[in-house]
Amino acid sequence: MASSPWLLIARDFIPTGGMDAANLYLAMHLAERAAVEIVAHRADMNGVTLHTVHRPFGRDILGEGKLRAVGLRKAREMLAKGGYVLANGGNCPVPAANWVHYIHAAYRAPVAGTFLRRWKDRFYHRRALRWEREALVVAKVIIANSALTARQLVEHFGIDSRKIHVVYYGTDPDRFGPIEPGEREAMRNQLGWDDRPWMIFVGGLGDRRKGFDTLYAAWKVLCAKPEWDANLAVIGRGAELAYWQNCAIADRIADRISFLGFRNDVPKVLAAADAMVHPSRYEAYGLGVHEAMCRGLPALVSANAGVAERYPENLRELLIHDPESLVENLQHWYANRASFPARAVEYSGELRSRTWAHMAEEIRTLVENTT
Repeated sequence: MASSPWLLIARDFIPTGGMDAANLYLAMHLAERAAVEIVAHRADMNGVTLHTVHRPFGRDILGEGKLRAVGLRKAREMLAKGGYVLANGGNCPVPAANWVHYIHAAYRAPVAGTFLRRWKDRFYHRRALRWEREALVVAKVIIANSALTARQLVEHFGIDSRKIHVVYYGTDPDRFGPIEPGEREAMRNQLGWDDRPWMIFVGGLGDRRKGFDTLYAAWKVLCAKPEWDANLAVIGRGAELAYWQNCAIADRIADRISFLGFRNDVPKVLAAADAMVHPSRYEAYGLGVHEAMCRGLPALVSANAGVAERYPENLRELLIHDPESLVENLQHWYANRASFPARAVEYSGELRSRTWAHMAEEIRTLVENTT
C-alpha cells in the first residue's frame, strides 16, 4: 500500500460508457497501491470505501447537488490528512486535481418540446456551466482526455495551459483484441446478418450530440441508390429509439437498418461489422471509436472528435469534416472498403499497446507530483 490515500469524485465507476469506464479502471489501478475512497452514484468494484450518493428517481441531474456536497466534505477530510483528490469536471470544486472528460461550455444540444422542458434544460445547463467554471478555476492540475479538450479549456475558461496535461485513454487489449479467425462469421450467423457490407453505429438515441440523425438522413439518401447495398446496425437505446424505428418503417428502409438496442457484447458485434460510423457533433474523445479501431475495424468519425487527432495519415481519409458530406464519406468508404481493414489492423496494435494500466499510472504519477 502507498502511504497516501486517494479520493475520487465522479458520477459513475462502471464498465459501460467512456468516462465511466475510464473512472473505473483508474480506481481499480489505484486500489492496488493505496487506500481509495469513492464518492459516486454507482461504482461496480470492490476493495474501496464507497460513499454512495442517492439519485432521486434515478436521475443524475437531480443528484448532482448532493454529489457535489458530499464530495466537498470528503475532499476536505482527505486533503487534511495529506491524501490525493481527483474530481471529474464540474462535479466538485476542489483545490486538487480535476479530470475533464467533457466540456459543457463546448457544446449544447438543442432541446425541443414544451416550455417547461426547455426552461429546465436552460436552468440545468446554466448551472452546469457555473459549476464547471468554479471547479476548473480552483483546480491545481487539470487532466484532459485529448488535445482538443485541452485547447477548449483554454478557449472557454482562460485556463493557464501550463496546468493542463493531456492523458489519453487506455484500453483492455483482451476484450478489444484483434478479430480472431472465424469470429466474424460466427457472430454474423448469430445476429442473422447477410453477406452484404454492414456498418455499425454505437451511441445513445436521444442524444443528438452523437449525430445519429445525421447518419439516418445520409443512410436514407444512400438506400435510394440501386448500387448501395450496405446495411446499418445500431447499438444504443434512449428516448428516440422508437421514433427512429418508426421513421425507418415510414421511409421503407427498415430492412436496411437493424436496431439492436443495448448490448453487453459490443466487442463481439464489432467483429461482425465491416466498419463503424460516428458522425458526432461534439466528442471530447470517443472511446467507442477507439475500441472499434483496437479490434481492427475501420471507423469513420468526425474530424473534430478528440480521438481523430490520433488517426495516422493513412487513415485520415476516414475523417468526416462536414456533416453535409457524410453521403460522400460513406460512398468513399464503400468504394475503397477492401483497402481499409489492413490499415486499421496495422494501427490497432499501436492503440492496444496502451492499456488502462498505462493511463492510470500516468495519472497517478502526474497527480502525486503536482498536488
